[in-house]
Amino acid sequence: MIMESIKIEIPSLSENIRIVESFIDNTKDKYQLDDDIYGNIMIAITESVNNAIQHGNKFDKEKNVTLTVHHNSEAVKFTVEDEGNGFDYNDLPDPTAPENIDQPHGRGIFLIKHLCDEVEFKEEGRKVELSFYIN
Repeated sequence: MIMESIKIEIPSLSENIRIVESFIDNTKDKYQLDDDIYGNIMIAITESVNNAIQHGNKFDKEKNVTLTVHHNSEAVKFTVEDEGNGFDYNDLPDPTAPENIDQPHGRGIFLIKHLCDEVEFKEEGRKVELSFYIN
């Protein structure tokens, strides 16, 4: 099974989310992804890159976020990687718990896990792989 991949690197600035959105648009066109998957990808990937910029690299423009897309006949997989210290992805507060319902933050990873078919954290949370089945 041949897997094609495309990679970009962006400095950790919030305005670079525009570049990520274009990258996702190009991916949709290149692989003819349907609109349902495209919507899930757009939300999950921009959220992941935002997390990498904000929490991973702490808005340090000297640090990059790397976004890679891998594609084969069965799935499209995105890898988002930052240069931060990582985090304990097994110890996140439940955003659906009553004490967290009104919190303005803390739903990103919960949301990502619901939009993707598979989510895998690696390298102590500095790298996340998000897979979407296309068949």
